Amino acid sequence: MHLKDIKQELKVQEKQNVEIRDSLAMERTKLANERTFLAYSRTAMALVIAGLSFIKFFEDPLYKVFGALFIPMGLVVGFIGYRKYTKKQDKIDSHASSYTPTSAAHAEVAAREKQDPNITA
Repeated sequence: MHLKDIKQELKVQEKQNVEIRDSLAMERTKLANERTFLAYSRTAMALVIAGLSFIKFFEDPLYKVFGALFIPMGLVVGFIGYRKYTKKQDKIDSHASSYTPTSAAHAEVAAREKQDPNITA
């Protein structure tokens, strides 16, 4: 195998590695967005449950007022979290749809050149 062939194979492998890294980065971004949404959901649920608990278990009117405030706050936090999640997901999807992997084409060209050295690029 010639040095030129080795360099060409390394370029193809490097391109594949970059695309794998990019693909994994996109997956990490999607998962981070989902984790953030789950954190908003958890907080919203905790606020609603705290509000219901204050109303149900305490007789003091101050606690009932706090409970009555916590429930709509929880609903608002849940709505904000869902809205942020969907906006970010749309943005991620638009970036993902414009991404075109090219390593498969590079690998095929390299394989054809290996089979028939007379092919020119």
